Amino acid sequence: MKWEDNVRKVVPYVAGEQPNKENMIKLNTNECPYPPAPGVVEAASKMDCDELRLYPNSEVAPLVQALAEYYHVKPSQVFVGVGSDDVLAMAFLTFFNGKEPILFPDVTYSFYDVWADLYRIPYKTCALDENWHINPEDYKQPNGGVIFPNPNAPTGLLENLSVVEEIIQANRDVVVIVDEAYIDFGGESALPLLEKYDNLLIVQTFSKSRAMAGLRIGFCIGNEKLIQYLNDAKFSFNSYTMNLPSQLLGVEAVKDDAYFKDITAKIQKTRERVKKELAELGFTFPDSKANFIFVSHKSVPAKEIYQALREQDIYVRFWDKERINNCLRITIGTDEQMDCLIDFLKKYLQKV
Repeated sequence: MKWEDNVRKVVPYVAGEQPNKENMIKLNTNECPYPPAPGVVEAASKMDCDELRLYPNSEVAPLVQALAEYYHVKPSQVFVGVGSDDVLAMAFLTFFNGKEPILFPDVTYSFYDVWADLYRIPYKTCALDENWHINPEDYKQPNGGVIFPNPNAPTGLLENLSVVEEIIQANRDVVVIVDEAYIDFGGESALPLLEKYDNLLIVQTFSKSRAMAGLRIGFCIGNEKLIQYLNDAKFSFNSYTMNLPSQLLGVEAVKDDAYFKDITAKIQKTRERVKKELAELGFTFPDSKANFIFVSHKSVPAKEIYQALREQDIYVRFWDKERINNCLRITIGTDEQMDCLIDFLKKYLQKV
């Protein structure tokens, strides 16, 4: 068919499986196992549905203001999008327009190459070392921009802030994006570096640590000129990107700092306990600072474990991809969910 010659063809991102079974244990998409903050729940129950007939605030002003106050920056330094994926996609579109390839790790968030292909951005991947760490020297070559998660996904490893700064310092002529989707689970944010580097953009999300994946809220913080360029692109694309409920409930999530810190601490405590139990079962893994653990077993292939778990309606993430096809990413759930996982693995591994 001739019209297909003009179609923009891409290989799409493949999200984690979204099963809907009674009594399943879903540990494959890094969602928070706990409900949103009480203020979010209360505000949702009192929401005036008559307001839904009106357009929402196009500048997402209440949520931008709340985030600016929380992170001690100016509102003009904050950009909000429909999940961090929306923020990142807009950042790719806005900032990665050079002739040189952008750089990102070879084992990382698998949406990066999809956006690059979609927007026809040349890219080059830099191999993580044998211990899954970034080598900052790899990012000291000609490029059109840099992006990497910290902590990385799917490995969960956190790079020291000195490594992050070394990469930014070496790339002052391009935009460097640090994707901090998992920073709230024990990492040190690069936010303090914003005072030194006008080319730094930091992206975070409400989907993990604020338990609001269903409302799709992401944001980034950078210098005012970067944010203005993002807003220019956004308003050239869609003026009303974030719905009213997300805006209102997002503000309530930011307000309840005590709850936010409580559930992130709870997840970290469960993660450290589960690390010990998995190690006793013969699993090895990087020292995750995220809300998941990236594991491989000393003798049983990851795909076999994945399939055995799936038959028990316990869902974890498996990729049949180079370098990581013997690894599983296990989201940290509630203590009860993790107990079920460990109990099954103990019985299963005794049989094989």
